[in-house]
Amino acid sequence: MTASNHSSVSHTVFHLLGIPGLEDQHMWISIPFFIFYVITLLGNSLLIFIIFLERSLHEPMYLFLCMLAGADLVLSTCTVPQALAIFWFNMREISLDRCITQLFFIHSTFISESGILLMMAFDRYIAICYPLRYTTILTHTLIGKIGVIAFLRSYCTIFPIIFLLKRLTFCQNNVIPHTYCEHIGLAKYACNDIRVNIWYGFSILMLTVVLDVLLIFVSYILILHAVFHIPSQDARHKALNTCGSHVCIIILFYGPGIFTILTQRFGRHIPPHIHILLANVCMLAPPMLNPIIYGIKTKQIWEQVAHVLFIKQK
Repeated sequence: MTASNHSSVSHTVFHLLGIPGLEDQHMWISIPFFIFYVITLLGNSLLIFIIFLERSLHEPMYLFLCMLAGADLVLSTCTVPQALAIFWFNMREISLDRCITQLFFIHSTFISESGILLMMAFDRYIAICYPLRYTTILTHTLIGKIGVIAFLRSYCTIFPIIFLLKRLTFCQNNVIPHTYCEHIGLAKYACNDIRVNIWYGFSILMLTVVLDVLLIFVSYILILHAVFHIPSQDARHKALNTCGSHVCIIILFYGPGIFTILTQRFGRHIPPHIHILLANVCMLAPPMLNPIIYGIKTKQIWEQVAHVLFIKQK
């Protein structure tokens, strides 16, 4: 087909395959998807409700956790209902505009979560290294400003991707072997040169998520340095325990993503459905497990959950 013929056709509707190679198993795969999504909705909604309800939880750590729970709800809702619609009702068709909208919220929310995890690391650094100045440094006003900056950073960096995609002519295959849309996964079906998309996506990744990981790593080096200079063993144990939940969430958030990138880069013989399942694990597991981890490891939250769910009869 000639270049002129390519340029005369531009797909405005795409078809999501779901998990390629496992189409006959979609109904069974939908069961854990649905269960995980329900747990995510209930767990994160309950966490937000409890933090707002209980004034004793209006501390920086819990306010950041509330932001994380909200982002988890958005991230899972951007992907799981679409996957369930494919699995249950064979609703594979998605318009270009809807596809771009979906990937915008997926990528921006992912960057927001990364920023929130950085803020939580900063919170633990202040709490352990400057305990006497903790409440004077992390005021509610500063927390609000930091939260707004984190969300603005994510939306402003992803917003240009809308125009980078809208300029493209999608004259190649319009079948996407995935359960949701993502930037390069959509751009590769264009007939135009997508080097700008690739380099912009790479730059965003380095300047946001990778930078966040480096800063989190530095903050924990400083935290460990301060902790091991505490003379009391009980105080050291308590300081490390306060960081335990956050470290678990960091590993849970970045771990599957790093593993997915490595399998895409080096696992060329891995079947495509494994790549798609791993990508969905990145969207399913952290939002579902975050409230469970904090609920189990944080005494104040567990007590409030028990109070709400099992109110004692007078």
